[in-house]
Amino acid sequence: MSQILIVEDEARLAAFVEKGLGKSGFDTLVATDGEQAIELAQTSQPDLLLLDLGLPIKDGWQVMQELRSKGEVLPIVIMTARDDNQCKAVALRAGANDYITKPFLFKDLLGCIQAQLEIACKQTMLK
Repeated sequence: MSQILIVEDEARLAAFVEKGLGKSGFDTLVATDGEQAIELAQTSQPDLLLLDLGLPIKDGWQVMQELRSKGEVLPIVIMTARDDNQCKAVALRAGANDYITKPFLFKDLLGCIQAQLEIACKQTMLK
């Protein structure tokens, strides 16, 4: 069972995503700020990180930069209300594996997660 770390400060959205992922067979953890996200990413070693950009303490940009600078290779999927192409391009260049804009359909998020986990699994098998 894959473990997903949901990093979202909006409680209702975090609960919605957590419930859907649980029903889809995933184990989940939730962090509500960037500092907690970094700690959980390093101690729990999740298989994928769902990351909001607008977080308290450390924003999603700082979280992603810090994890990538420490050599963390887990897939990072950005979940954000920022829907401009410029922001998406910057996020992908900064180390995000994918980018989904809020509001989204859960099935779209699930497809994105499954695709990233599949890619990560194939990369692991090639090592």
